[in-house]
Amino acid sequence: MTKRKTLIVILSLVSVMWILHTASKNFIVDPEFASFLSKKEIIISNGNLWIVMIKIHIVLAITALVTGPIGLSKSIRIKKLPLHQWNGRIYILSILLNMVPGYYVSIFANGGVLSMIGFWILNTLWLVTTINGYLWVRRKKVVQHRKWMLRSFFLTYANLTIYIIVATFHNGFNFDYGVSYIIAVWGSFTINLTLAEFVIKKSKI
Repeated sequence: MTKRKTLIVILSLVSVMWILHTASKNFIVDPEFASFLSKKEIIISNGNLWIVMIKIHIVLAITALVTGPIGLSKSIRIKKLPLHQWNGRIYILSILLNMVPGYYVSIFANGGVLSMIGFWILNTLWLVTTINGYLWVRRKKVVQHRKWMLRSFFLTYANLTIYIIVATFHNGFNFDYGVSYIIAVWGSFTINLTLAEFVIKKSKI
């Protein structure tokens, strides 16, 4: 199996597992987000609006997680180019639409202002990498397009990274939940973009 195929298989498996976890937890086990809200340090004035926004945010993120690995598939791109193109449009649209709920829920993030700023940087990086990927393919610069889309897709996993870091620092090392969340938010885009650059350097994308 080539490095590229190995990468796609790994990313696909991680996507499926994280989608199942996220969807079951937030839409079946706790659709009112009672457990998550109980840890909130900031009072949410309009809880119903927050729940609607976070659900939209999750659905659009799941859409990006589904379409991302398909977009990385070389065989689909070569043999079924129209599918690759439409899949890419859906991926990009899911991220563009996610900016509104993404920035909104960031305002109420645990960890206060530092977490909010971190989330805004994360959302902005997600948007910028995605738009760059689109602009490069419009210029017929396919290699640059793939690099930027890979960066974008690694940022799509930011919430998984946040989950792992919070669990490590809060549950493993007994850090304050808010402090753990700040570390996780800032660490998510730092770690994920570093991994993306490593993959870009080591594999043929």
